[in-house]
Amino acid sequence: MRRLRDITVALCLLAGLMVNAAAQNKSLYERLGKKEAIKAVVDEFVARVAADSRVNKKFAKSDIDRVKFNLVEQICMATGGPCKYKGLDMKTSHKNMGVTEGEFGALVEDLVGALNKFNVPEKEKNELLGLLGPMKSDIVEVKSQETGTALPANFKPAPPLKAGKTKADKGKSAKTSKGK
Repeated sequence: MRRLRDITVALCLLAGLMVNAAAQNKSLYERLGKKEAIKAVVDEFVARVAADSRVNKKFAKSDIDRVKFNLVEQICMATGGPCKYKGLDMKTSHKNMGVTEGEFGALVEDLVGALNKFNVPEKEKNELLGLLGPMKSDIVEVKSQETGTALPANFKPAPPLKAGKTKADKGKSAKTSKGK
């Protein structure tokens, strides 16, 4: 009887270890909740940035649909998801924006606020910030803690997304309209 109990306990421990190991093998993309969860966080982040006078002037000329689309694709790819980010590199896309260190810090605070709203666990939050943090040197052009600075006149934004849709969105629209 004791031997049966010992075997049962050992099997339970083994099952627990296997579940824990499987959870650790999931990509950050999966642990964040995949693309729909990333979209929700990006939407919240962009809304926070738009309301944040410390940084919102830097987006005055930006096509917000393009910003959201590229952020989702970039985060999806960086976290191990199936997306392929095809946007500009960070240095090119932020060239002549005059982003300060203070403004970069404010953006990080807005992102953390968005992640907190969705109760993203600390481990995943820190992993994501660790992936995005190295981009700072490509984004920041002004070594200053100042925030709320105007977008320089010589900044040229990327063009808007064509007709506001991606190929994937167009495919979804066609399927949706056929189903009606």
